[in-house]
Amino acid sequence: MRLLLAVLMMVVLAPAAAAAPETVPTAKCEFIPTPENPAARPVQPPPANVPAKGTVKVTIVTNYGVVIADLDRANAPCGVENFAHLARSWFYTMSQCWRLTNTTRLGVLQCGDIYRAEEGGPGYRFADEVTGKETYARGTIAYGNQGPGTNGSEFFIVHSFANIKPVYTVIGHVTFGMDTLDRIVKAGIVPQPDGLLDGAPKKPVRILHVLAH
Repeated sequence: MRLLLAVLMMVVLAPAAAAAPETVPTAKCEFIPTPENPAARPVQPPPANVPAKGTVKVTIVTNYGVVIADLDRANAPCGVENFAHLARSWFYTMSQCWRLTNTTRLGVLQCGDIYRAEEGGPGYRFADEVTGKETYARGTIAYGNQGPGTNGSEFFIVHSFANIKPVYTVIGHVTFGMDTLDRIVKAGIVPQPDGLLDGAPKKPVRILHVLAH
């Protein structure tokens, strides 16, 4: 009897076995140096192996207000890791959004270039993560590019809609702060010779800092 009680006490008091840690799927990314377009600010490429599950929350602080978004690692693991990496490296801090469009086809704010529109990237490029079924509704955040496989630091936020080909990698969607985009649009666009509403914001749009957490 005493032996049975001792065995039972050992079972009850024995520490529970630790649960096996969840295995997070990963993706392999290739960040290719672009010596012809060196980094506009000191930054190293992200790691090659990145998580392919989970969400990264980013807070984009601008001179017009705050924009908060959820980035989906499962949809674009390399793109999301790159954006978070650039944010944590302060690449986007004190940068400017050089292009604002408000046409019947395209309504986006384009950011992420350091020197001017489509100039001043991180010194590397990486492949597109698209299925051909992408849509770009209001609040979508996606990478801009200059052709297949040229993703870097440039990104755009859709403030109305974007009737464009599904060739731009979608990394996430705005969850708070679309009123910030509305204020930017309301401030206007620098008049263009052809009258098209596609150019620099009339009042400069500055990214003060981006937090990735």
